[in-house]
Amino acid sequence: MPTNFFSYSLSLLLALLLLGCATPKTFTANYYYENKASLIDIEKNYREIDKKKHFSVAFTDRSFNYISIEFITDTLRYIYEFEINEPRLKDSLTKYGFKVANTLQLLEQMKKIHCSWINNLDYYANDVEQSLVLMSIRHVAFRFPFLAEKYYILTFYSQPQYYDKEGQLLASRRVKKIRKINDDIFRRVNDRVAYTISGRFR
Repeated sequence: MPTNFFSYSLSLLLALLLLGCATPKTFTANYYYENKASLIDIEKNYREIDKKKHFSVAFTDRSFNYISIEFITDTLRYIYEFEINEPRLKDSLTKYGFKVANTLQLLEQMKKIHCSWINNLDYYANDVEQSLVLMSIRHVAFRFPFLAEKYYILTFYSQPQYYDKEGQLLASRRVKKIRKINDDIFRRVNDRVAYTISGRFR
């Protein structure tokens, strides 16, 4: 009986390890298409809020109850940490001129689909200033404590992008070199969305 139990446990452990290894490449694409409508709404809402008041926000716990929010002014950056339902969050949003209801709705949308971080990045393509929205997804499924956690970073562009034959994001139509963001190579989800798997969530 102990031998059979040991063999069964070892087989189960190996199966879970193989599943964990196979998950990353399929998870991001599946996640995007399963949550496409919500992701599009989050991108739209974030761009609308950020256009008036620059900010980024990250959930700092696996239960998605605590956030770190960065308010960005012309001269300074202010970073605060809040529980998502505490009054101080609403007070701070009001203080920095945010529409409280819209911002809280964004946070609830992010929490619902396990989007752990969102930010805006300005860049240049063909000598024209562009912007993209980055979202980080934490895989909340079971994982072994000795395996490094991976994050699934999605980038949302305001216009179609260019990719090579392997689906890797290119710098531009004229410049046929791989575009890296934070030293990560991004791959095609569709013409306007790319992804990478990273050990960093931002």
